[in-house]
Amino acid sequence: MIGKQFLSAALAALVWLAAEPPASAQPYPSRPIKMIVPFAPGGATDLITRLVAQHLASRLRTNVVVENRTGSGGTLATKAATTADPDGYTILVATNGPFAIGPAIYRNVGYDPVNSFAAIAFLASAPDVIVVRPDIPAATLHEFIAYAKANPGKVAYGSGLGTPPHVIGEWLKAKAGIDVVYLPHRGGGPALNDLLGGHTQLGIEIMHPLLPYIQEGKLKPLAVTSAGRRPELPDVPTLSESGFPGQTFLAWFGLAAPAGTPPEIVATLNAATNEALASEQVKADLAKIGFEARIGSPADFGQFIAQDMAGWAAVVKAAGISID
Repeated sequence: MIGKQFLSAALAALVWLAAEPPASAQPYPSRPIKMIVPFAPGGATDLITRLVAQHLASRLRTNVVVENRTGSGGTLATKAATTADPDGYTILVATNGPFAIGPAIYRNVGYDPVNSFAAIAFLASAPDVIVVRPDIPAATLHEFIAYAKANPGKVAYGSGLGTPPHVIGEWLKAKAGIDVVYLPHRGGGPALNDLLGGHTQLGIEIMHPLLPYIQEGKLKPLAVTSAGRRPELPDVPTLSESGFPGQTFLAWFGLAAPAGTPPEIVATLNAATNEALASEQVKADLAKIGFEARIGSPADFGQFIAQDMAGWAAVVKAAGISID
């Protein structure tokens, strides 16, 4: 009798185990997703990540946890992301800082943006704005250049090392022939704090964090890096209008996963991201903070990354930037 009961219990357990799928076979996602931001809280990358994360969480029906990791212009977090399990539960927020600029300025960045990652989806793009503190006697970029030439070494700007603002600043120094001091920061948020506090005098950053201070008169806009003028700042000229014809700079943001992430998981993430970006609510939310939503396939984003790497490499070379 005991033997029959034991056999029945054992058979029941086997049936239960056969019915229960292994963890690897569970539908994706079955647990929270970690989204790594390679910059400090408060900057443009952090803002857009947190906006997109909440919409992804609702569409994927799981928690999306944002984790900020700073250092070396985003390259430290980017390199660390290559060692994560390629299971779709660790996603990196890719930007042109560590993806397009980092490989051009660091002698050994420790990863290949094309081969070390699986491109998931574009998120958005936005131009930068060049600003100065109100005590700088310049209302245009041309006037600022004249002031900087007359006061070599007396003007400083800050940004994350190896980020678009850093490269734009060094490019401007090389092209205009001015002596401006660069002060490395852990991201756009800390750099903006130093600018507002008077520790630096020149600022280069995505429009949204700067716009309230521009409107309050705490910062003066000199130029935008887009191809055309921005509706938020219709009186501010472009770089082309400021003596640098044809020159534009665009910051972009996207999602990537460690190489080897299954294509079906990449496709799931891409579909959820594009669905979020296509919604009128997300478009409006992005527009409020100065971003334009970008929708595309993983292949589209991967091809764009490769092309942008070549473009920024040329700018880095022209600016003469190299970091060990």
